[in-house]
Amino acid sequence: MIAEPTLLSRSVQKENSVVDVSSCASVHHVSSERNENRQKTVRGKRKARECSENAKRKHSKSSNGSLGRAENEQLKNGDVEAVTLFEVVSMGRNAMQAVVDDWIDAYTGDRDSALLDLISFFIQCSGCKGMVTAEMFQSKKGTDVMSKMVEDLDEDSGEYPLIMSGLYWKRFRSHFCEFVSVLVAQCQNCVIFDGYLLNTLISLLTELSDSRVRAFRHTCTLAAVKLLSALVNVALNLSVSVDNSQRLYEVELAKMASKRASPRLDRIQRKISELQDRKCEIENMMDAIFKGVFLKRYRDVIPEIRAICMEELTVWMKLYSSVFLNDSYLKYVGWMMHDKQPDVRLKCVLGLQALYQDQSSSKMDLFTIRFKERMISMTLDKDHEVAIQAMRLLMVISQSCEDVLSPDDHKNVFQFVYCSHRPLATTAGEFLYNRSERHRELVLARVRALIHFHTENELHQHVLYLVDSLWDSAGALLKDWTGLTSLLLPHTSCQEQALSSAEEAFVIELILASVRQAAEGPPLSGRGAGKKVINTKEKKLQIDDCTKLTEHFIKVLPELLSKVKEKSLIYCAAFMCLSDVLIAHNYQLQMWDSSAGTPLLYTPDPKLQKALLSFVVEHVFTSPEQDTHSSKDGRLEDLHRRRNLLAAYCKLIVHSVLEMSMATELFKQYVKFYNDFGDIIKETLNRTRQMDKMESARTLVQCLQQLYLRLKQEQDRGNTCSSRVQTYSSIKELARRFSLTFGWDQIKSRESLAMIHRDGIEFVFKGFVQQSEKHSPPYISYLTILSEFSSKLLKPDKKTIYSYLQKFAGEQVINNREESWMPLIYYRASLMGTAEGEDAISFISSDTNKQPSLSNRSRSPSVRQVNSEGMNSQQITSEVQVFNNAIYKRVGDKYHGQELFQHQDFSSEDSKVQQAPLSREQLSSSLVSDKVLRSSDEVDVDTVDIDG
Repeated sequence: MIAEPTLLSRSVQKENSVVDVSSCASVHHVSSERNENRQKTVRGKRKARECSENAKRKHSKSSNGSLGRAENEQLKNGDVEAVTLFEVVSMGRNAMQAVVDDWIDAYTGDRDSALLDLISFFIQCSGCKGMVTAEMFQSKKGTDVMSKMVEDLDEDSGEYPLIMSGLYWKRFRSHFCEFVSVLVAQCQNCVIFDGYLLNTLISLLTELSDSRVRAFRHTCTLAAVKLLSALVNVALNLSVSVDNSQRLYEVELAKMASKRASPRLDRIQRKISELQDRKCEIENMMDAIFKGVFLKRYRDVIPEIRAICMEELTVWMKLYSSVFLNDSYLKYVGWMMHDKQPDVRLKCVLGLQALYQDQSSSKMDLFTIRFKERMISMTLDKDHEVAIQAMRLLMVISQSCEDVLSPDDHKNVFQFVYCSHRPLATTAGEFLYNRSERHRELVLARVRALIHFHTENELHQHVLYLVDSLWDSAGALLKDWTGLTSLLLPHTSCQEQALSSAEEAFVIELILASVRQAAEGPPLSGRGAGKKVINTKEKKLQIDDCTKLTEHFIKVLPELLSKVKEKSLIYCAAFMCLSDVLIAHNYQLQMWDSSAGTPLLYTPDPKLQKALLSFVVEHVFTSPEQDTHSSKDGRLEDLHRRRNLLAAYCKLIVHSVLEMSMATELFKQYVKFYNDFGDIIKETLNRTRQMDKMESARTLVQCLQQLYLRLKQEQDRGNTCSSRVQTYSSIKELARRFSLTFGWDQIKSRESLAMIHRDGIEFVFKGFVQQSEKHSPPYISYLTILSEFSSKLLKPDKKTIYSYLQKFAGEQVINNREESWMPLIYYRASLMGTAEGEDAISFISSDTNKQPSLSNRSRSPSVRQVNSEGMNSQQITSEVQVFNNAIYKRVGDKYHGQELFQHQDFSSEDSKVQQAPLSREQLSSSLVSDKVLRSSDEVDVDTVDIDG
């Protein structure tokens, strides 16, 4: 119920009744259009001023208008002229002090009229279009105000200032809260204790905060709790005044009786009594708000209202701990930590952080014991921000109350350094590092604390993720390259500082992960949605780190390698460390600022590049031994280690630390180790192709030709069953897999594929002389491998390459149907897109190592007449020239002015393949001979003689 004011004069009643209608339109206009356009026209300002209550009061009264100074302040600042409390507060905090002072002056002159303005302000802030009239204000029933306001409230829209979006309304909320605080602060020495203002205001806010309408309930609850917070500050000021007066009284009382002034003592005593009475009155007001508003609204159905109550409750506990910091009030925070809404839980956790940091934990012992398990479980909250702040709360509790969290509690909490959400992991890392850093000044002591945590961890062994979690808090330790490497060097390993093999392995992994973190930075795989965009400061810091670690490890790495060369999860770690150092150095060169001087240059020499390759081949591409005693987890761990080694080496290639040709040995293993490393090798192939298409294609050619030559050498020696040599079929399958990596965009890969065919033809016919050779070239079966790339060629390119083939082989050789020339027939058919290579396929696919007999040669089927699909010599020559020009523009520097496909003029007769069509008898004979060949002459495909 609203306190009953004195009766207003008839003129004021009439004035308010007029304003009831006119102000509605004004307030509605402000609330609906303020966010779109805060600047009104001159005509609009004049109309609003004429129809407003305060403007009429300015005309009827002299200079005691409640907003005079506020309006002048706004006009001085160049803002629009405001005519109501709602408009002035909406405009900003510049005029807040002035408008409150003006309102106090108006309240001193006519408290009923000024209080009516204040009540209307809270009503308008709730989004109501109506206005509180004198008749409603005089009513003894507070429900009359609510019922009238509900009628004028637009409930259908569901919007009111506190929930409206946009920067303007966000500022309005802070201005609204500040107005309540400034109002109480300015009134604390005058009208706040008149027994009328706050009693009326508290009564109104209590009634409206209990409304069924969300707008009233939300707005007035916020106003009520902010009012209580402001009263807390008043009570604190009164407490300080009481303490000062009490000390003054004691000083005066300590004086000698002859020098003691009794009237002064009496005056001080009366002042102390008055201050204590005021403090008691303020505390009674706070208690009324707490019981009338907080106890009803802290479990409101609206999450925003519950969050407001929890936020302000923790503020009261921190500011006025003598009254609020006890179990009677703390229990509400504990209960609301189980709230369904994350915002409410977050407000509770943030408030508790402030309380535990305030060194007042001794008053919270019972609360801590009762709700400790809940606070620990909140680190698993589904809302990431709540989980992060819960982790920080436990960190604060651990610092202020060392015995609260048990070792098992710490162990469970520290496991979050391995979680996928990086902010939570870094918070847990900070907790872990702060816990291990206590009373530890030496690097060895801090590292051993991390070793202890790592070895006792039963779930994870991922040092890389541990370093990422510690990077933000323990960066100084992890970047101490000198201190970390000194733990491994012999001359610093005294008896008490000697590390065990397991500890040395961890230190190496720690160095490796730190180098990688400094060179690449977060996020790691599984942590973060994408690549982090670093700013200029972070970029400079990363370059400095790369420079320092490069300078250090170039000096100490040989000594480290010599120490660990006999230890294989350590030698591998050293290899990883070396790879990361080289990548970091390469990144430094790419990001180097020319204004900083000359960068430190270093290029791996051929000996080091060969050593790196040999290490990968030896430790990665080896079949795991079938150990019946080894567990499945052990085999998976070994595979994980090998994949890491291969990935580290591949990064050296794609970052241009090593030459692209060093990937040849990796590509050779693409089919053989496809299940284990296929994804890594394929990604490396794609990355190298993006770097340089032509050089990548040459790497593939080099890979296939080396495998082919090695197989031929082994067959010449008679080693047809060596497990170290890939078979002909596997090489052909490897070529097919390489061909598939080019995708469907034939134009994009046109030059690369043409170069593969050109190099293949030159490889086969190297040293072959037309007209004088009666036998096929020794490497002719390579054409079958080369044919796997024919399907990716464009139709014009197939014709051009066929012409290039004719240049080397000659027309007479191409027409030869002997079995030794079957690979040429097969390759020719793949270029021309005809069915003439089917018999050649049946011969080649059998992988025979038997020399073809003369009888087979005589029964070799002829091929029907083909004229390059109807193209004459002039068309072929033109097509070759066009393709040469296109290729030369892309790779002219490589061939130094020479055409990619040199050609010669062909007559119309030369362009035709003069052969007779197959007769029915010849076709039958061909099929029979092919059937006999497949049934009787087949041998093991892995021991094929590639000489043909």
